Amino acid sequence: MYYLYILKCSDNSFYTGITNDLKKRFEAHRNGTGSKYVRARLPFIHVYTEKFSNRSEAQKREYEIKSWNRKRKILELELN
Repeated sequence: MYYLYILKCSDNSFYTGITNDLKKRFEAHRNGTGSKYVRARLPFIHVYTEKFSNRSEAQKREYEIKSWNRKRKILELELN
């Protein structure tokens, strides 16, 4: 299983990523060993998740969502 997840960072920006272990990845983000983007904007709130059967599907969806502007992400994914 792979997961696409969206975090809302302390500056109200969104970070989109994929992983096969949500708990481990969120812990890495909290410890500052995840992504540089999130590390500079701690703390974060987990606001969205989608589940996929393989990495390829998760990456395609990640690419799609990352191409959207903030307004579209909020509207289509009901992020607040």
